[in-house]
Amino acid sequence: MSQLEKIYGVHAVEALLRHHPKRVKQLWLAEGRHDPRVQALIQLAQEARVTVGQRDRRELDEWAEDGAHQGVVAEVSPSQVWGEAMLEELLDRAEGPPLLLVLDGVTDPHNLGACLRTADAAGVLAVIIPKDKSATLNATVRKVACGAAEVVPLVAVTNLARTLEKLQQRGLWTVGTAGEAEQELYQQDLTGPTVLIMGAEGKGMRRLTREHCDYLVKLPMAGSVSSLNVSVATGVCLFEAVRQRGSHKL
Repeated sequence: MSQLEKIYGVHAVEALLRHHPKRVKQLWLAEGRHDPRVQALIQLAQEARVTVGQRDRRELDEWAEDGAHQGVVAEVSPSQVWGEAMLEELLDRAEGPPLLLVLDGVTDPHNLGACLRTADAAGVLAVIIPKDKSATLNATVRKVACGAAEVVPLVAVTNLARTLEKLQQRGLWTVGTAGEAEQELYQQDLTGPTVLIMGAEGKGMRRLTREHCDYLVKLPMAGSVSSLNVSVATGVCLFEAVRQRGSHKL
């Protein structure tokens, strides 16, 4: 049997119990915690026939990477990161013009978690990452994502450039973000089938990724800083797509 993972935080554990209850093998709660949020988790666990136990908070501190477990830790079967076949299946089932998010080499799990959370809110079909030199699903990502990691498919691909070519062949437009781009985000049409590509922290997109972009766009920067954190920039770009698509429907 595969080694179990420890997922912590109220939102992340609740999302697992709601969307993938069979993955949860054991729920641990800090001793003495009996508030309504915990009672709701206990009810979900009971409905899923998941055993609930109590542990000393200091022991939970040792389990959680950053200690921010909120008194809730679940032992679950290993995380699911999908392959490229899942991407094809999702596109075949998509209703309306799909919106995909590519994170090209984002290595900080906090940024990946934040991007997954924003992707869920923006209705993104899937988040695509390269298999190498990228953060992947772990307890920190799930905690920051506040449940989004359980509902937004995360697809890891061996060759990102080749994947972008395949998406272009399916009629999707690839839009990359780059500080030196001539066109601003707000001038770009994002209402059609779109792949939004965000570069790594500091370095931006890799050369091959950039070469597979149909368009390059930038965010207008009025202050003294030259760039935004990748998760913040992702939120700005995704919700510009949401705004345009809402206006387009009207």
